[in-house]
Amino acid sequence: MFQDDGSSSVTSSAIQVFPMASLSPGFGSPYPWLKELKSEERGLYLIHLLLTCANHVATGSLENANLALDQISHLASPEGDTMQRIASYFTEALADRILKTWPGIYKALHSTRISLASEEILVRKKFFEFFPFLKVAFVITNQAIVEAMEGEKMVHIVDLNAAEPTQWRALLQDLSARPEGPPHLRITGVHRQKEVLDQMAHILIEEAEKLDIPFQFNPVVSKLENLDIEKLRVKTGEALAISSVLQLHSILASDGELQKKSPLTPKILNGVHLQRVLQMNQRTLGELLEKDVVNGYSTSNDSASSSPLSSVVSAKMDGFLNALWGLSPKVMVVAEQDSNHNGLTLMERLSESLYFYAALFDCLESTLSRTSLERLKVEKMLFGEEIKNIIACEGAERKERHEKLEQWIRRFDLACFANVPLSYYSMLQARRLLQGYSCGGYNIKEENGCVVICWQDRALFFVSAWRCKR
Repeated sequence: MFQDDGSSSVTSSAIQVFPMASLSPGFGSPYPWLKELKSEERGLYLIHLLLTCANHVATGSLENANLALDQISHLASPEGDTMQRIASYFTEALADRILKTWPGIYKALHSTRISLASEEILVRKKFFEFFPFLKVAFVITNQAIVEAMEGEKMVHIVDLNAAEPTQWRALLQDLSARPEGPPHLRITGVHRQKEVLDQMAHILIEEAEKLDIPFQFNPVVSKLENLDIEKLRVKTGEALAISSVLQLHSILASDGELQKKSPLTPKILNGVHLQRVLQMNQRTLGELLEKDVVNGYSTSNDSASSSPLSSVVSAKMDGFLNALWGLSPKVMVVAEQDSNHNGLTLMERLSESLYFYAALFDCLESTLSRTSLERLKVEKMLFGEEIKNIIACEGAERKERHEKLEQWIRRFDLACFANVPLSYYSMLQARRLLQGYSCGGYNIKEENGCVVICWQDRALFFVSAWRCKR
């Protein structure tokens, strides 16, 4: 994938081939020798340049950062191979971070930017279509709800990210087939866009009528961090289930300003935590990251591995989970990204997110052509915006605060939730779903009673079920 036809593998490291001296201010432009690099050499050097540039940005050396950005611009391309594409979005994110230090310039450049809700909805539907992650989450969530609600006559489901009616259409069909007959079902959907909720209500009401299921839909237009729990209208006598798909991490953003009180020291390159890239399979971007280009960066004791405790402690999240616990749900099913993008420093977040998004870009590389417009839109409008938020933003503005499964397990435990091991039938359904994909890179594994969805050996998303401790 990263090797031009007929080319041989690189045998020397990027550091040896491309010494740091090449980034000196006296280096000529437009760097004609960069055009002569083979695919794998180019990938190695892009990684080297991204790490170098991020370090310059983190330490405030903007002149050197600009030189690195200039070189990257001659190698990266949103229409190239996986490394060229991902480098384009990380470069844009680093440049965006620099521009934020000049608020006037930044605001002027973004003053006429138009964000269309319809485009965002379409791109998220394409994510659902191209990847199996949401489908697996929906199948497991529905099965957990069906099992928890066995024998219940009044069922209320709260969907904290009501964006995809496909999930609940399938659940309606499952409930209609119950031996004891379907329950009275009420779904409360939370979403910041009214048109998304209106569309979901129309589809689900129509489906419930076909299946002759007593049904109500309660729309709540709200961002999750601003949600008024009272608007969920949970009633006595209802059996409650809560579903959250890729949403809870946004609550952590509200604590961003509190984290700023911690003494922070800019990380230098030898503090970059890149050892976990060795877990990635061959013939992916991980193969490039495994090269000697990363051997020069040793792991610091206070790098990404030091983040879990500080990020688990979150007053806003604790309050939100306590409020959900107070609703006494029979089951709460949560799906989240399984990667730590919530480190305190730029270098931590860049190293962690680089190989997470590399895996996602590899997924698309294996299923869609490089000229696919739909692929380009997903990469730019979804992954590119997430990367930009992780790298360029701080404080309350940084919403994409993804964390590892073990951190969420500790957080739910502190909030008095107990893990509900997912059933064998849930795992069976998920595996059957993955087998339907033409590329063989997807797999799932069980971890601490939860399901982890992987690309090759790289964990990307998890699904977990919880009940209230009493």
